[in-house]
Amino acid sequence: MKPNAQCPTASALLPRAMRLVRLPEVQKRVGLGRSTIYRRVGEGTFPKPRALGGGLVAWLESDIDAWIDERIAHRAQP
Repeated sequence: MKPNAQCPTASALLPRAMRLVRLPEVQKRVGLGRSTIYRRVGEGTFPKPRALGGGLVAWLESDIDAWIDERIAHRAQP
């Protein structure tokens, strides 16, 4: 069954700080490709993903939001 306005998904009910997002959504949100994201994770300039087990990883949505906010704030400074 597909979620709709009357039946929200479980992730829609979680606070942003607790919601996990997978790589395709992270890519869409930040506009970077997979290789660039993982290179920046290695450099320490992008949030680290959390291990879910079985080789799966996801990012905390709040970490991604904070990274985006930081980019915007940095860009707005003269």
